[in-house]
Amino acid sequence: MAKITIRDVAREAGVSISTVSNALNDVDVLNPATKMHVLEVAERLNYIPNLNGKMLKSGKTMMLGFFTTSVAGPYFYKLVETMSRQCERHGYGLNVFVTKDKHVIMSNILGRRVDGVIIYEELKIDEDDIAVMEKDRIKAVFLDREFKGETMGSVIFDSYTAGYEAAKYLIGLGHKRIAYISGVDTMFDSVQRREGYRAALREYGLPPDDDYIIQGYFEEDSTFNAIKAFIRSYGHKLPDAFLAGNDLSAIGCIQALKAHGYEIPTDISVVGFDDIDIAPYFSPPLTTVRNPIARQGILAIDRLVGMIRGEEEGLSQKLPGELIVRGSSHVNIGRADRR
Repeated sequence: MAKITIRDVAREAGVSISTVSNALNDVDVLNPATKMHVLEVAERLNYIPNLNGKMLKSGKTMMLGFFTTSVAGPYFYKLVETMSRQCERHGYGLNVFVTKDKHVIMSNILGRRVDGVIIYEELKIDEDDIAVMEKDRIKAVFLDREFKGETMGSVIFDSYTAGYEAAKYLIGLGHKRIAYISGVDTMFDSVQRREGYRAALREYGLPPDDDYIIQGYFEEDSTFNAIKAFIRSYGHKLPDAFLAGNDLSAIGCIQALKAHGYEIPTDISVVGFDDIDIAPYFSPPLTTVRNPIARQGILAIDRLVGMIRGEEEGLSQKLPGELIVRGSSHVNIGRADRR
């Protein structure tokens, strides 16, 4: 079956090609009845516009790009879903690029395959790359670092303050030996949460112990195995509490502690980050720092579209966390060493 062209639509509707083009591109020069008639004919004929030609004429793809090294886990699911919906509200589509190859990232960005970019990719893009993007006037919003410029900005979660406040909360419960389950050391949020935790310990006269920094990689299984290995090696100085870099790590930690006969929170408190959907329903319900993931996604898209349309310059915005106290944390009653 031959592909329907704009000429076919014009012939069937009894109008000129320019009239069809104006109707399809919502140019406000047509009589409303004429426009409706043309659109009805185009729909009946199943006409598909030549987007490549439209893009060449307008210089726009009407697509935004999200660059990341992973989309695994509840955080990215909610972030991508929210950004996709917000793109639709602005009339854009969202392309998700999952890659660790900086050449692929930069070629797609500088090649103008999208109108603007959102970047969360473990700091692989360095200052030289950013300088090139600024010179080329690329519109970008970073989720993995603070940045403010004419054509680029950032929307980040205030992970440092959140890490500090979560550790301070555990100290307030009487916990003096607090371990931190780290994520990925090249990721902004992971580093900032860990540094906030360390700052709180120092402020309250509790020197950080390197043995109490455990690598969980933001994953449930990795954390489960890491905590079991930690108990085997350091069971003689088990912490009063664990602060996990995200909720999946907190869940893996709790499962490992339970497997060794510890009760949560009677023996040991566990606190996570993000407040993922399962957090209130886990056993015990998870005390966590709520990360406004959906709001971050909405603001990132709004900021990017605003820059693309020339309505605003790049801004740097930090979103605060909120401590949600549930059943996995408890006042320290000194039972962690008694089994």
